[in-house]
Amino acid sequence: MQVIETLAEGLKREIKVVIPAKDMETKMNERLADVKDKVRINGFRPGKVPVAHLKKVYGKSIMADLVNEIVREQPTAILSERGEKSATQPEIAMTEDKDEAEQILAAQKDFEFTLSYEVLPPIELKSVKGIKITREVVDISDEEVNEQVLKVAESARSYESKKGKAANGDRVTMDYVGKVDGEAFEGGTDQGAELVLGSGRFIPGFEDQLVGVKADDEKTITVTFPADYPAKNLAGKEATFDVTVKDVAAPADVEINDELAKKLGLESADRLKEIVRGQIESQYGSLTRQKVKRQILDQLDEMYKFETPNSLVEAEYNGIWSQVNNDLAQSGKTFEDEDTTEEKAKEEYRTLAERRVRLGLVLSEIGEKAGVEVSEDEMQRAIYEQLRQYPGQEKQIMDFFRSQPGAAASIRAPIFEEKVIDHLLTEIDVTDKKVTKEELLADEEGEGSEKDAKKAAPKKKAAAKAEASEGEEAAPKKKAASKKKDAEGAAE
Repeated sequence: MQVIETLAEGLKREIKVVIPAKDMETKMNERLADVKDKVRINGFRPGKVPVAHLKKVYGKSIMADLVNEIVREQPTAILSERGEKSATQPEIAMTEDKDEAEQILAAQKDFEFTLSYEVLPPIELKSVKGIKITREVVDISDEEVNEQVLKVAESARSYESKKGKAANGDRVTMDYVGKVDGEAFEGGTDQGAELVLGSGRFIPGFEDQLVGVKADDEKTITVTFPADYPAKNLAGKEATFDVTVKDVAAPADVEINDELAKKLGLESADRLKEIVRGQIESQYGSLTRQKVKRQILDQLDEMYKFETPNSLVEAEYNGIWSQVNNDLAQSGKTFEDEDTTEEKAKEEYRTLAERRVRLGLVLSEIGEKAGVEVSEDEMQRAIYEQLRQYPGQEKQIMDFFRSQPGAAASIRAPIFEEKVIDHLLTEIDVTDKKVTKEELLADEEGEGSEKDAKKAAPKKKAAAKAEASEGEEAAPKKKAASKKKDAEGAAE
């Protein structure tokens, strides 16, 4: 077998592999000898079938199997011998001429194929001793804990039906039918819907028009859907809702005590406060971690400058660009609305893709040299978390992970990256800094060096994402998901 390098340009490589016809024929004859005693052919005794006849009957199929084995196994062996790692699966090209293919299968012509790939660049790791990180830490006050506990209590408060008009803070139970241009629309109808006036859960103007209603009232409410409403068929349109009020209930007084805690499935108010404090610590800890990681990545980005495999950059860029266009489509905006152009945005996001690929390669090299590994237990926990997000689809998801080799890698990669960050934190200079909650939560558009690129994208505000996650539901509900999650989470 001849292995000839035909291209070595930057990270690009092209290898021509030639296996002489005689070598292919020898391999075929060895296979024929193996099957000689196993096949049964009419007119011949077992083990007495002439090789020439076996070749006539089985020769082409055996050669086809040999060709498949060679193109499946040799690329890995060739790269190993060359001491190279391919950035992606090498592309394999062989003759598409039917006559040539027939000659190869008949062992009358050399078998040739070409490998095209990009190598991973060699990375010489540098000392991280010069990296200095400021870790922002927030002290959680009893006042903040009590404030959050009060929100939990308010979400669990009881209501008592009352006579008279509904006021802000009252709960209205109602049936409604939404219409646009006189026609009811999908998702705009509900029965027994409960709404606390002033909660901001429904689209602007809806709740205000319910103030003053009484049980058994019927009322038509007119509102205009926001221009950025996720259901495009409703965005910016005027709609009417025929409302029938079933009940008006006043809120009971909120008391934070053991009785409330037991109602939430906890043993005491102290335990409730303990859980809420833990949740706040976790939320702030996640923000602190993000900022620390951002500082590390920015400094690594300054330390390492090398050519990145275009195939990896292109794949990363395509993923980013797809997300950008999805965000624009959901928001109904254009690049001009975001003070940029499509050409400029593409340039900025390609730069971002190159940064991500380069840092990914650096972290991979650091992790490999440090012996960082992702355990089977960690993988199982991560997959379980995926299953929890899609109840009822567990079997399909597990089948997907089993059938797609790359799927498990997509789960492993972020775990590996976080473990590498943990490793780096043991070696770099970290200084803790006490900050206020407001300082920690201060809005930073983008992440480090990704900031400029992200300016070209539609802003991913939390509220917009919460609404978009509801799909194309057309009801007037905004479903303040984050508030509800805080309340329910504290009771878990």
